[in-house]
Amino acid sequence: MFNLKQSWLQSILIYKDIRMLRILLLGAISGFPWVLIGSSLSLWLKEEGLSRSTIGWAGLIFSVYAFNYLWAPVIDRIQIPLLTKKLGHRRAWIVLMQSVILLSLIVWAFLNPSQNLTLLISVGLIIAIASATQDITVDALRIEQIKNIEGKAMAAGAAIAVVGWWTGYKLGGIIALFTAQHFENIGIADYWQYTFLILGAIVIIMNIGLMFVHEPVENNRQINQEKTDKIISSKLGSNNFLTNTFSYLAGTIVGPIINFFQRNGFSIAVGILGFVFLFKIGEAFVGRMSIVFYKEIGFSKDQIAIYSKGLGWITTVIFTLLGGMMAMRVGTIKTMFFAGGLMAITNLLFAFLYWIGKSEILFAVAVIADDITAAFATVAFVAFISLLVDRTYTATQYALLASIGTAGRTVLASSSGALVDWLDGDWGVFFIFTTLMVIPSLICLWLIKNKIKFDTK
Repeated sequence: MFNLKQSWLQSILIYKDIRMLRILLLGAISGFPWVLIGSSLSLWLKEEGLSRSTIGWAGLIFSVYAFNYLWAPVIDRIQIPLLTKKLGHRRAWIVLMQSVILLSLIVWAFLNPSQNLTLLISVGLIIAIASATQDITVDALRIEQIKNIEGKAMAAGAAIAVVGWWTGYKLGGIIALFTAQHFENIGIADYWQYTFLILGAIVIIMNIGLMFVHEPVENNRQINQEKTDKIISSKLGSNNFLTNTFSYLAGTIVGPIINFFQRNGFSIAVGILGFVFLFKIGEAFVGRMSIVFYKEIGFSKDQIAIYSKGLGWITTVIFTLLGGMMAMRVGTIKTMFFAGGLMAITNLLFAFLYWIGKSEILFAVAVIADDITAAFATVAFVAFISLLVDRTYTATQYALLASIGTAGRTVLASSSGALVDWLDGDWGVFFIFTTLMVIPSLICLWLIKNKIKFDTK
């Protein structure tokens, strides 16, 4: 019993590492843009009278997260003039993308959704592209904070990254909803437009905080990538501009994929990719339409902010840290099976909320359960793909795996609003469908669970 307690205590103490504080901020920077193009945009469009289908299809802008792997190699190698020298390679890219997001929010502040819907969605797409781009370097910077021999620290870092992400998303959501409600209450007609200016100030604050995040001295990543380029170039039999360009593209784009399949074996690699794609589809369907669901059954913006954002954030922080400890103790795969079961149960709670009607108690229970589920699922998922990447291709391989996971959650979940409309607004059946969506991913994981080998050398 003493050794067991000591082991849990040792797991808790890992969170005291100063690197975890840096990872927390990086997570917040990554999560905050989802407030803008997720809940805030959805509610803005809803209150402007747009249909559920339009709101759902507007979520297609999230699909860029599924393809950021395509330009990850560019971000790994190209340096930003002036910024890279002053801030470092990773931080320079983050600051540049944060600046794009800030300018986009300023543009949003001058738009009316009903009159400029195409332009509004286009600016939302720019925010999504900037956010997806910064995620590439944020994730790489997070992983590179920890040595690849520190397996438990990687799990702890994954937990803290998730806490940071949800902190940026939940607290950002609280600020957005309360600010919009306040501006509406005092009679400001364009209350969402003014809210986006306040959210822009938060972007500036995050950039200031980024200056305190240490960027590790560059390792052998570029040297190893250049070796791959030379091997490809030597097989081409000549050395000129065209062959060098081809070698660069092949080495940076195809090289990480070949490396991934070689390290895992073809069948296991396919199984991993299938699981990553399917794991959180049901959760994404619920998440995409949740704020519309809350509004339709009668909850105000204040109530949504308190229960879904405020209470949800506290729950997420606590259970993400516990999820990290569970991943350290029993492994990420068992934690993902546990989280998958919770997903199914949680989605049914939302069905009961619809059938019973507006109930603050059941709303609180459903939100708490949903956030517990998200906490366990996300920390296990992040730790899982973080341990799979090769440090030679940190940004690119992580972006590839994260993109595949995002593809399932964004491209398919964009039809969530259309599904509710097809069901004639029957949210109960909708949530049952999302419960069934959990099953395929768990079957996929079961088939490969004993064959996955994490490289922690």
